[in-house]
Amino acid sequence: MKWLLLLLIFSTSTHFYAQDKIEIWKPNKKGSFYIYWGWNREAYTKSDITFWGKSYDFKMDNVIANDRQSLFKANLYFNPSTITIPQYNLRLGYYFKDKYEISIGADHMKYVMKPFQTVNMNGNIENSGTPYDGVYNDQAMMVDTSFLKFEHTDGLNYLNAEVRRSDALINVKHFNVSGLYGVGAGVLVPRTNTTLLGNPRHDEFHLAGYGLSLVGGIKLNFFKYFFIQGEAKYGFIHMPDIRTTYDSADRAKQHFFFMQYNVVFGAQFQMTNRVKKSK
Repeated sequence: MKWLLLLLIFSTSTHFYAQDKIEIWKPNKKGSFYIYWGWNREAYTKSDITFWGKSYDFKMDNVIANDRQSLFKANLYFNPSTITIPQYNLRLGYYFKDKYEISIGADHMKYVMKPFQTVNMNGNIENSGTPYDGVYNDQAMMVDTSFLKFEHTDGLNYLNAEVRRSDALINVKHFNVSGLYGVGAGVLVPRTNTTLLGNPRHDEFHLAGYGLSLVGGIKLNFFKYFFIQGEAKYGFIHMPDIRTTYDSADRAKQHFFFMQYNVVFGAQFQMTNRVKKSK
């Protein structure tokens, strides 16, 4: 009788499990969503930058610029009040199909024109009240900070949407490695720190242009919910409408390519984790 009872309990539990079973977790599955945060470094190609206003119109050729990542300090990188000061990446994504995800994010980069570099300059400056008035015809010019300071340092904000594909390379209990690649597009909303021809420093957010990008990376999932991801992103930025002073007539434009390297940390969740077995 005891064995019969045990057999009945076993068969009943097996029946209910077959009818309403827990689905085994798989990475990159439809219905999953994720959020991540991390940090980046950039490299930029040289850029021609044109400045114009009521009393000047000139172009500087092959301007060199670098990024400016903050030195690591725990109370800077992890303090909620200062967490957005370093160059960072924030992204929220959803798997709308197995292996395929759509996401929105912010790539907070920084672009700093190298000071005291020598560039070729064309154009004219007049009535500026500075020693830089004159006509320039492919003239070598050392860019002193008293003439121009030009930085997208709060920052070069690339707000974008991406479509990515992720493929599992290694999938064992509590651990998964996936490769990913995708494309993205978005807008640039820099906060450009500029001092030009003795004008007061200008530093306000402004919709300046657009960007296009390709991304590839490796994601390491741990214990189903958590992951570390390394990414390389290559893209093009075109900003035809950059604010440079408090006078709305004063503008600048530039375009360049960038390479971005990211290390991010995130969490991933399956929105539905139970499935009904069809009868």
